[in-house]
Amino acid sequence: MNRREILARHSGSADPVRWLRKRLGWAVAAIGAGLLGLDFWHYCLTHPVVLNALIGGSIAALATALGTLPVVFSHTLSERTQDTLFGFGAGVMLAASVFSLIIPGLAAARLGGAGNWGAGGMLGASILLGGAALLAMERLLPHEHFIKGLEGPPSRVLRRTWLFVFAITLHNLPEGLAIGVGYAATDPLRATALATGIAIQDVPEGLVVAVALLAAGYKRSFAVALGMASGLVEPLGAVLGAVAISQSVSLLPWGLGFAAGAMLFVISHEIIPESHRKGHEAWATGGLMLGFVLMMLLDTALG
Repeated sequence: MNRREILARHSGSADPVRWLRKRLGWAVAAIGAGLLGLDFWHYCLTHPVVLNALIGGSIAALATALGTLPVVFSHTLSERTQDTLFGFGAGVMLAASVFSLIIPGLAAARLGGAGNWGAGGMLGASILLGGAALLAMERLLPHEHFIKGLEGPPSRVLRRTWLFVFAITLHNLPEGLAIGVGYAATDPLRATALATGIAIQDVPEGLVVAVALLAAGYKRSFAVALGMASGLVEPLGAVLGAVAISQSVSLLPWGLGFAAGAMLFVISHEIIPESHRKGHEAWATGGLMLGFVLMMLLDTALG
């Protein structure tokens, strides 16, 4: 066996030059990513608001990952419990939208010189923009093509499971955005309350995502890994929100309203319908009210 055959046997490719180029490409990409990460870290160290947003978003992502851990040991979670947890998450997000985003947004607009009608109009327009942006993202992202072509009852379960997973991942983006905008609002106590509330409701979200995948027949390790990964967009959203608002204080009311609108869209379009789909409306509503009260107490106590 010559050198080319030996290399092809170990590389899994009949072309050693192509194999080498591929490995070099991955190495260059890794080095580039490392350098970008280092530059970003230096940027965060010189911009405390962005650093705080990154930490807050990372804690929320960690809470999502933490929620998947029970699936490692047990996968028993009734549909009623899932719907109650969904309602709880919706209640936390609803209270966060009102107390941590809309009310501070109105105050910021008034401080910027807007009157009562002007402040209300500004927040109303930004809320509608946030909802419209999420609607556009849902329509434009090709999440349904991921499982295109599947037919029959089992495939319908897989389709609904994957659409649900994508919906949860998508709605984590405005949560991260809300955290970033909150820290950029120069009110660390209120921002901490918001980040804490979002992290609390991310725990059951991670659990429900992992359980849904496990129930659809996927391996436990895959279900846990994807449940953890669903929260990784939150640090990204937090950084984007903090950077955008830090560039211009005049954008603060718009950013707060936009984040609130995006969260309200997710609550109405995804979470509440999913929590009511299986006939446990009373439990889901009870969870929503409990989550709302908990987030309200966090916001008023810390803010």
